[in-house]
Amino acid sequence: MTPRCSLFRWFVFGVAIAFAAIAGAAESDSVVTLDQKAALSASQAMIGTTPGDFAFLDREGRPVRLSQYRGKPLLVSFIYTGCFQVCPLTTRSLQTAVEAGRGVFGTSQFNVVSIGFNQPADSPQSLKSFARQYHIDAANWEFLSPAGSSVAQLTKEFGFSYLPTPAGFDHILQVTLLDAQGRIYQQIYGEELTADSIGEPIKQLMTNAPAPQQLSIDDLVDRVRILCTVYDPKTGKYEVKYGLLIEVAGGVTFAVTMLWFFLSEWLANRRARRTFFSSSKNS
Repeated sequence: MTPRCSLFRWFVFGVAIAFAAIAGAAESDSVVTLDQKAALSASQAMIGTTPGDFAFLDREGRPVRLSQYRGKPLLVSFIYTGCFQVCPLTTRSLQTAVEAGRGVFGTSQFNVVSIGFNQPADSPQSLKSFARQYHIDAANWEFLSPAGSSVAQLTKEFGFSYLPTPAGFDHILQVTLLDAQGRIYQQIYGEELTADSIGEPIKQLMTNAPAPQQLSIDDLVDRVRILCTVYDPKTGKYEVKYGLLIEVAGGVTFAVTMLWFFLSEWLANRRARRTFFSSSKNS
């Protein structure tokens, strides 16, 4: 068998493995996702509580504590930098809402922090690159990296639920608003945040308005999107978004194809050179 035929067989094998993985996922009914009602209950239970004074490193590697943000309303979002679909979308919508809020309140009236919960991958450097990629350079917005050992307690105290999956993480999409004393004032849900959904609670805090009454868990379920799953109101269930897995498999297939092509060309050129030199010696 020639080297090119052998490479081609490996290429076909790689493509088969990629699409077999998709088919297996699509046929499986046992995909593990978050229990949305339990996640929302845990989130709502934290309203009125004060998270501990957790330690972080900012995107420049400098030590920061949560208590340093007291004195102003604080918006807290949890992200992981390896996400290339939902987290960027949520961050961009938060960015748009925050920019609208700055136009009303100014940059000195509230702060925003995005916390990387996937440790150790969400290092200060990774968060810095994430912020640069999405052009987030506001003076009142920082990206924080917690110690891996504190992530479980940190997310628990903010009511942030997440679950590792083969495609990344399923997690509740929420932004937590803390008051100037560091208490959780409101949980704001959804992947598409608006100026009103962010600005109105901040305005209520600034005018010392009482915390608004939250919707029931059943009403909130329909408003919360979980990573890699999409809520289908017809079935009343969250379904796996296989488009994400297909994108991954497509990338794998492309990489295998390019590897096969370049190796094939390299071997062909190598054989051509050997043939040329052999012919030269014989002549």
